[in-house]
Amino acid sequence: MSPVRRLSGDGQLWRSSCALVAIPLVLIVVITAGDVFSPVDVHLGPLLVIAPAITASFAGPRLTGVIGFLAVLGQAFVGFHYGMLVSRTVVVQLIALAVLSALIVFFCAVRERHKRQLAQVRSVAEAAQHVLLWPLPDRIGPLWIACLYIAAEDEAQIGGDLYAATRTDRGALVLIGDVRGKGLAAIGEAALVLGAFREAAHQQATLPALAASLDSSVRRYTAESVDAEGDADERFVTALLVRIPDEGGVTQLTSCGHLPPLLLSPGHVVTVPSIHPAPPLGVGEMGAAGYTLDMFSFEVGDTLLLFTDGVVEARDRNGEFYPFAERAAQWSECPPETLLHHVRRDLLAHAGGRLGDDAALIAIHRPAEAHPGHHLGRIHHSGAGERR
Repeated sequence: MSPVRRLSGDGQLWRSSCALVAIPLVLIVVITAGDVFSPVDVHLGPLLVIAPAITASFAGPRLTGVIGFLAVLGQAFVGFHYGMLVSRTVVVQLIALAVLSALIVFFCAVRERHKRQLAQVRSVAEAAQHVLLWPLPDRIGPLWIACLYIAAEDEAQIGGDLYAATRTDRGALVLIGDVRGKGLAAIGEAALVLGAFREAAHQQATLPALAASLDSSVRRYTAESVDAEGDADERFVTALLVRIPDEGGVTQLTSCGHLPPLLLSPGHVVTVPSIHPAPPLGVGEMGAAGYTLDMFSFEVGDTLLLFTDGVVEARDRNGEFYPFAERAAQWSECPPETLLHHVRRDLLAHAGGRLGDDAALIAIHRPAEAHPGHHLGRIHHSGAGERR
């Protein structure tokens, strides 16, 4: 954020706070004046506690304390006006108002401390999440790429879904996967798979060999976790590995229990490449021979959509699954970033604003020619929020 924009935002916040402070100040004046001009048997002074209570909703403990002090002064002025400042009734009212104001200030201070702690935790979590899910490059060779992540858990930016992409001497290599479970419990296993992929992607010559390497890493991690934590629950990772050559033609794919991608072609044509999925990573020792290398054509103008099951398993209020292929066909001619914006908005609308599982998508487009000025990037969302 630029200094000018930051100063502008701070100025708007200051003006907004000043406008809100006027509310409790006006209340103190109105209640005090009303008590002064009311009949003797009508006592409005106890209502002054409303002023610090309202202030605590938008201000910190210091300003709340100032408003509480002014409320006490207002009550004292009423007692002085009637010549009853030292009477038992007015003294009790002053003490009660001061105690209530002090309690409001105390709880306001506790809230502020919790907010600072939460902000610190969010900052650390965000840094950790960025380290885990590296932003995909805008382009890999001639390909345009955009990605989308919607975490199911509140205050999270990532969960059990994962993706990565790199460039090798054979073209672009892309991974998308889904760890069993969601949220923080799945992040450790997702980190393992991503780290293993980044290391093995440049060492394994074929996709089946790469899948076997990832499977070995997941099985070792699972065995160590079970020994350390005593957790014998079934743990696995579905994954899809795709190798896309620069010059088009045959694209290779190996599925480890993952959903097949969608291939969007000009004219709103959607096809699903035929694949032969193997069991997920971590289920059993497969070896490279246990994984099948499938192939399909990815031509100029096509867009390849990789996704996790959080997309197709999203339900509406009637329990109907999201018709992903049908909806994606509407935007088959959009650039990747625009396509994912449409999918995100439509998906959240279908699910009522919140998904039951993490969802990740990658859109890969092979353009007819390069456009140096065209910028595509990562679309990373939490819930209904958006950050670019």
